[in-house]
Amino acid sequence: MEIEGDALTDVIKRLRRAEGQIRGIIAMLEAGRDCADVVTQLAAVSKALDRAGFKIIATGLRQCVTAEQDGQEPALDVARLEKLFLSLA
Repeated sequence: MEIEGDALTDVIKRLRRAEGQIRGIIAMLEAGRDCADVVTQLAAVSKALDRAGFKIIATGLRQCVTAEQDGQEPALDVARLEKLFLSLA
């Protein structure tokens, strides 16, 4: 499966945002910030990573459907995509 176009741009954007959030969390810990604030930010970065993963899986599902409609063999089968989806759930 290959991620292309807008989906790739969106996933990279989400991952870069998560990368910045993680740097912010590290800075918060080093500054001795309140645990509740740190956990709130950890939850936000976790959600951002999940959304990136779900976007990748959704792209894969679309590619499978399109390939099957065109009479081609999909790069990943639906069972494999389902397993990937469940790993994020």
